[in-house]
Amino acid sequence: MNALFVLLLLPLLSPLLTANGKRFRLPTDSRAYLTQQVNWFDQTLDHFSPTDHRQFKQRYYEFLDYYDVSNGPIFLKICGESTCPGIVNDYTSVLAEKFGAALVSLEHRYYGMSSPFKLTITENLRYLSSKQALFDLAVFRQYYQESLNSKYNRSKVESPWIVFGVSYPGALSAWFRLKFPHLTCGSLASSAVVLAVYNFSKFDQQVGDSAGPECKSVLQEITKLVDEQLPLDGVAVKDLFGASSVKDDVDFLYLLADAAAIAFQYGNPDVLCSPLLEAKKSKQNLVEAYAKYVKEYYLGKFGASLNAYNQQILKNTSLGSEGGDRLWWFQVCTEVAYFQVAPTNDSVRSPRIDTRYTHSR
Repeated sequence: MNALFVLLLLPLLSPLLTANGKRFRLPTDSRAYLTQQVNWFDQTLDHFSPTDHRQFKQRYYEFLDYYDVSNGPIFLKICGESTCPGIVNDYTSVLAEKFGAALVSLEHRYYGMSSPFKLTITENLRYLSSKQALFDLAVFRQYYQESLNSKYNRSKVESPWIVFGVSYPGALSAWFRLKFPHLTCGSLASSAVVLAVYNFSKFDQQVGDSAGPECKSVLQEITKLVDEQLPLDGVAVKDLFGASSVKDDVDFLYLLADAAAIAFQYGNPDVLCSPLLEAKKSKQNLVEAYAKYVKEYYLGKFGASLNAYNQQILKNTSLGSEGGDRLWWFQVCTEVAYFQVAPTNDSVRSPRIDTRYTHSR
């Protein structure tokens, strides 16, 4: 348990959020959670100011059913760029039971109910960063260790801590281990996006590689057709996809690019490629075939939100508006980038998705 355990895997990452402001779909059934009992503690707003002593309430959860009080470790599950409604019953619960671990999870600052401010205007977002979040974890780690010691009437016990995270939280998990090696003995950084890439054109290249030559070719043909049809009758094209609320044409093209990428990112290539290849073979309308996939799978079963592609809605500064869309775009623009621009050659997505477009958001 004391060995360093860090896995750094760079995945296909979509910084544009889906599923009601969440890049990863959280279960809605309460039975999918070990606990949803909310706890709060006072967190420092600015860890880098010696004079600013403001605090805010940060939400966390704990599950102690498997905890071995004598020498059990503590597993810290890092929540990321969305609301954190509880501790999901996943593989970590199996590990917790095996090793007698306590499970604890901290909601990321600004997301969910852990917001320091009532409005998410740009000035108020100045304290939203991965750097502040890492110190949040360090402060919470110390707070919770002391809280647990007090709960079990122990003194000066330092439990072995292992941090867990996936994608952006995976990066936080790896960075936390590197930044605070004295506070943790291990990190599981699954699909950790530890390398910030400005123009991430390789994302689209990987989508094409994952699709394979035939499916890639059909997707490129669809992109070309949509690019040609949008200037002629954009309203009709967007209506076909059930996306009339997305007013900006390039926002709409980004939606279509994300819809294709998600099939490969989440391991469902046949859901996308099989009907498109069949449509091509039988000489059906390819745009209509793709629209059917987007409406029934991406916007339907998968649960992506059109509002995540609507710049007017992203400008809404009220709390709780479309989950974490506005907040994550702020982090994308100020820290991590990953701008999924079209490659110069052989692109699957529209060439109109370029650096100039990403700057306009």
